[in-house]
Amino acid sequence: MTKLFVSTALSGGALLAFAVGANAQTPLPPIEVRAPKAFELGQIKVGERRLATPTRVAQPSAPAQAGGGATQPTQPAAPARASFETDSAPTPRQNTDAFGGYTITNRQTETFARNTLDQAVNIAPGVNAYTTGGQRNEQNIYVRGFDRWQVPLTVDGVRVYLPVDNRLDFARFLTPDIAEVQIAKGYVSVLDGPGGMGGQINLVSRKPTREVEAELRSRMSLGRDGTYQGIQNYGFVGTKKDLYYAQLSGAWQRFDGWVLPASFGTWMSNQGWGMRNQSYTQDYNVNAKVGVTPNTTDEYSLTFSRQSGVKSSPLNVYQPITQQNYWQWPYWNVQNLYFLSKTQLGDASYVKTRGYWSKFENALYSYDNPGYYLQSLQKSFQSHYSDYALGTDVEAGTQFGDIDTLKGLFFYRLDTHTEWQYNYGVNFQNNNRGCWANIPCSAQPVIASQEDTYSAAVENTFHPRKDIDVVGGFSYDWRHLRQAQGFALPQGTINYTPRDMSAPNYQGAVIWRYNEKDNDRVYFNVSDRVRFPTLFERFSTRFGGATSNPSLQPERAVNYDLGWSSQITPNARVSVDIFHSWVQNLIQNVPVPAYGLNVTQSQNVGSGRFSGAEVSADYQPREDFSLGGNLTVIRRRVYAPYIPFFQPIGVPDIKLFLYAGYRPIPQITLTPNIEMASSRWTVVPNTSAYYRTGAYFLTNFNADYQMTDNVKLTVGARNLFDQLYLLTNGFPEPGRSFYLAVKANF
Repeated sequence: MTKLFVSTALSGGALLAFAVGANAQTPLPPIEVRAPKAFELGQIKVGERRLATPTRVAQPSAPAQAGGGATQPTQPAAPARASFETDSAPTPRQNTDAFGGYTITNRQTETFARNTLDQAVNIAPGVNAYTTGGQRNEQNIYVRGFDRWQVPLTVDGVRVYLPVDNRLDFARFLTPDIAEVQIAKGYVSVLDGPGGMGGQINLVSRKPTREVEAELRSRMSLGRDGTYQGIQNYGFVGTKKDLYYAQLSGAWQRFDGWVLPASFGTWMSNQGWGMRNQSYTQDYNVNAKVGVTPNTTDEYSLTFSRQSGVKSSPLNVYQPITQQNYWQWPYWNVQNLYFLSKTQLGDASYVKTRGYWSKFENALYSYDNPGYYLQSLQKSFQSHYSDYALGTDVEAGTQFGDIDTLKGLFFYRLDTHTEWQYNYGVNFQNNNRGCWANIPCSAQPVIASQEDTYSAAVENTFHPRKDIDVVGGFSYDWRHLRQAQGFALPQGTINYTPRDMSAPNYQGAVIWRYNEKDNDRVYFNVSDRVRFPTLFERFSTRFGGATSNPSLQPERAVNYDLGWSSQITPNARVSVDIFHSWVQNLIQNVPVPAYGLNVTQSQNVGSGRFSGAEVSADYQPREDFSLGGNLTVIRRRVYAPYIPFFQPIGVPDIKLFLYAGYRPIPQITLTPNIEMASSRWTVVPNTSAYYRTGAYFLTNFNADYQMTDNVKLTVGARNLFDQLYLLTNGFPEPGRSFYLAVKANF
């Protein structure tokens, strides 16, 4: 993990250097800005420091670190009250390392009231969350126009992947226990494994930084009229010694739902005024970690994490009750056990290993009626998934003098999926004879799929001069399908013929740091990556609405990025990225009338061009005041000749985020911010009717009051002017809400 160490004065202006209580006017310790592994470039001691950067200083107590790497202190720092206090300020900061990546800290998600991952990423340029709508109504994330199938999610570098469809609901991932959200855009290093076609999101789990530390948080949410919406609680306890560390933490939230804007009209809707029907959720996660640090360079850690969720799905407010699907998820669970190690071999070489066991379980229940108690029709079922994955990867690297850095990776993962289903209203003869309400009429036998994924990668960084890095990367990915089964009435279990697939990936980049202090840089990169189709895309019959396509080919994207980042003054930083992506073999659902009315099939029928620019600027004119933000402009054009009137959905053409931070007195910090987005394409379900919606201008506000050195109170508001807007056809977004929070550090 490359680390960029900068002093508070050179932190890009994105951070308010505010202390708390009696230390309010004292500059905070240096800040460690970490980037995704894709940015490990130009190091003289591999994984630790880059060539010739005498102005860089190390942070001795970083809040967390991905990949198990150790931090080497070179300068003493003032003691922090909690791990995240070293983040220094509540405002977003640019990732000043290569390739336009972005890092969002825990302090920022707390201040901007971003309690779940989908809410947090809207802080970053080029990234936006999107309500998928439909009966699933999940939260998707787009990175420069690429969605969850094309942008892998990892936790401490361990892939979170659902082997059937990878339809992750990002609202299930709570942010209090995430030290950082690291976002790579366009260029994802081949050393990060397969699948990084359009970007990658890595969640860095928290790690203790002091001998004894603890933290408690509680946040209550209220609707625009004072209606109780829900609560989120978080606790952390940890210890860090010279030779080891240990921690236990967990977050829990329960929301009865959220309140619609007052301007929502019910005259044409199945939704009443006030609380959004079926918008309740309940989530918790627990994280336990132990680590051994025998010296300043080596680290070995074992982590166990589990998150569980329960949710329902609000209905499309435009569709009649008789046309709705009434779905609920009684459980949605992800569990991981993983081991990370880093071993330094002399001054020039290292080895990193990662081994993990992951488990995913969920259930989907479908009902007849909006009361969610009757199951008698053919559309009703109880569907259960049980998946697990075993994986490992080994990375090694060495430095050849000051001229060249060579790294390699071998990646392996086994995914196993099993599912079964209880059907109502239809028996094995595909009729309803002998079927009774709320009693399963037929039980689908357990069907299974199993798949191996491999990747071998090499990356080389050449340093023709101390201020220039030239990077080249290559990997070869392949998948071996051991088994794929399906089920349909009346034929029963279907055994598909396994087919393997493979593909190469290519990358190249040049980074020029054109001043001695390493605060200004120009970079250009090209990344040519593939994404293998999921089992769902190849084989799922989607409850009779689709037919399989075992020969579906991988999608491929060639991403270009030209960027510039400059510390134009000691208190101001500006960065600009211009990007273009050329996408081939896009996978889309295509109508196939030969198989039946309203039956579709996943096919490689599209190509696309995604072009845009990002601008970020942060300015701190005074010690008690800062402002900044980012602007994204993007245009996506997709050619899909077999889908009438097709338009790419989910991404606005323009997105803007602005903030200000002001501390009128040492104990109070005020942080207003605004979010703006232009309209985006959406589609009416089961039609070819595309139209634009979703433009919004939201005003948010947060106020922190530091009661004592250890206790902070917070009040704030989201969507302060109660704007009504929809990102997806038939699914309005939340109205004005308020929150009250307390945080205690020990």
